[in-house]
Amino acid sequence: MTLATPILHTARLRLRPFTDADAAPLFALHSSNYVMRYWDSPPWNERARANRFIGMCRKMADEGTGARVAIDRASDGAFVGWCGLSEWNPDYRSASLGYVLDEAMWGHGYATETAHALLQWAFDTLDLNRVQAETDTRNLASARVLEKIGFVREGTLREDCIVNGEVSDSWVFGLIRREWRPSPLPIPAR
Repeated sequence: MTLATPILHTARLRLRPFTDADAAPLFALHSSNYVMRYWDSPPWNERARANRFIGMCRKMADEGTGARVAIDRASDGAFVGWCGLSEWNPDYRSASLGYVLDEAMWGHGYATETAHALLQWAFDTLDLNRVQAETDTRNLASARVLEKIGFVREGTLREDCIVNGEVSDSWVFGLIRREWRPSPLPIPAR
């Protein structure tokens, strides 16, 4: 069963399937020590990883297990990052949310806007009942994004990740359909 990767538009962003042209900005994003400091794997050190990631995005869509979208800023086409739903289970009506944004794009509400748009698509198209997300307990900005769009912190996975010898905990967040608020989010003034 395939799952067509959506093309979605918000007031400031365009969410779309990855193309081969995204390999360079994707590598720049995932090779940044600062951006990836709370991720569950080390930063990339080889450019081929970007091509493999794009291939995995296509495979997820072909197998119907999820959808990852590249994010562009509508005003100038700048690559913002990516957002995705993985581990889609149509029987359980559940999926997991994840996102990574370029450091220059932080603090503008893009993560909140993107996640909200992708969740709206997922609840409408995939008929989800539950979406889960995890974040490193030190990543307070990501926790705030999740809480803004309605996620509830449900627990802590102690010593969940070991990356480059550093042990970290993760918070588990959940969003249930009956708690979802599909109304459009206000766009922050800039």
